[in-house]
Amino acid sequence: MTTTSSGASTTSRAPSRLLHPDPVIRRLAAITLVNTLGNGLFMTLGALYFTRILGFGAARVGLGLTAAGLCGVLIGVPAGRVADRWGTKPVLVALVALEAVGTACYPLVGNFTAFVLLACAVTAADRGSATVRNALYAEVLPADRRVAGRAYLRVVTNVGIGVGTGLAALALQADNRGAYTAAILADVATFAVVTVMYALLPTPGRPPHDPAAPAARRTGSALRNRPYLAVAALSGLLGLQFAVIEVGVPLWIVQHTDAPRVMVSACLIVNTVLVVALQVRATRGTEEPAAAARIFRRGGLLVTVSCLAFACAHGLPVWLAVVCLLAGSVLQALGEVLGQAAGWALGYDLAEEGAHGEYQGVFNTGFSAAMMLGPALVTSAVIGHGPVGWVAIAALFAAASLAMVPTVGRALARRAAADVPVRPVATTAA
Repeated sequence: MTTTSSGASTTSRAPSRLLHPDPVIRRLAAITLVNTLGNGLFMTLGALYFTRILGFGAARVGLGLTAAGLCGVLIGVPAGRVADRWGTKPVLVALVALEAVGTACYPLVGNFTAFVLLACAVTAADRGSATVRNALYAEVLPADRRVAGRAYLRVVTNVGIGVGTGLAALALQADNRGAYTAAILADVATFAVVTVMYALLPTPGRPPHDPAAPAARRTGSALRNRPYLAVAALSGLLGLQFAVIEVGVPLWIVQHTDAPRVMVSACLIVNTVLVVALQVRATRGTEEPAAAARIFRRGGLLVTVSCLAFACAHGLPVWLAVVCLLAGSVLQALGEVLGQAAGWALGYDLAEEGAHGEYQGVFNTGFSAAMMLGPALVTSAVIGHGPVGWVAIAALFAAASLAMVPTVGRALARRAAADVPVRPVATTAA
């Protein structure tokens, strides 16, 4: 059951989880499905294509992708500012088109330098488009439906990536240049389709200026909004959980537990199923920033406990190790959906209206940094230090979770102070 913006139950439209009742979200979902299907293809095959087909060593590919990740971190705020200046839709269309062209050039790469430069350009376009896309959601969705809408789109994202990953198995089975190239060009085709779909997406125009209306009060650049920067940093720290479940847990299972290797797939399946089932529901209660901060804290502490559960699998008999790994996966997924829902709410609600591009750029920068640094950080901690490493990562998650409520309190206090009207100074006639 879902709730409309007025709070009315929409029980009569029960299938909304499959087909959303809001036509705007349905269009965004169609775009997301096409886009993430292509992403699933490339995510599955990219590293193998660079190493097996282009012939670059794994270490060099890792170095090149790290440089590309840094470009993705740096692009967020500039992309957001450009979107605020020129409009979210035209900037998003340009970035997606640029990513299509860049991806189409991968089969033409002939040396490592060209690979690094191309990867940097493609990643910058990808992360920039993610920032502008989030700002577009703030523009086309009412404030009371942004978080629930993003939750629905995240469910669609998981479905699209899953389908793309399944299709990538065909190229993996063939394991030759032609198959990999065909998969990459299929990804390019999805970008082309998405470009057209975004171009056709109706967006509300800017409201006409009312000279009698009070001017919107800006408190300065998002980069000078220290409480918001802190909220973005804490959300980014919790984003390290994706490296935990995608990199740390698989390596931990294979190298440090007696659990069967099939548990790698089992843990990822548990995560996917729970996210699809619970992400929309997890947005309930995030309507107010203070409440969203408490939900973020709850989600982060669940992720904290999940790390300890993963650590406990070390040295246990097979069946107990399996129990610990499944428990950790469930706790991590529950923490993930709560943390993501609360993070989206805070990212929008604490931003200044009219500057969502820049603020989403700041917020995405924290996440992009976590995506860049997460695999190396988690791997060095888990593989290098075993259970102690898990405890250290758990402590990091706990600290970020507990700090969110007071940090949001400071952000709200800053906003309240900025909204206090200035009392005019009384004057007397001469």
